[in-house]
Amino acid sequence: METKYTYNGEDITIDMMFKIEHIVSILAERESKDFDVVFAEFTASDTYKALQRTNNNFWAESSEFIADEYQKQERKNDEKMHYT
Repeated sequence: METKYTYNGEDITIDMMFKIEHIVSILAERESKDFDVVFAEFTASDTYKALQRTNNNFWAESSEFIADEYQKQERKNDEKMHYT
């Protein structure tokens, strides 16, 4: 497997893959949506982009916390759309 994510010189790619799967599963359950739909939405988000920057330690937060942050960001984005 190709190393995509590292932290302090260590390969954390498999950890990140499991983390992303867990986050998307949480969101799919919360939103009563299909996993594939939520995966596409999540990977297009600013939260996902922040998660990929492993130097910020966001990836080390719990999956539940990251899912909460994603939903907060999506609510903010929805509010912005309603005002423009």
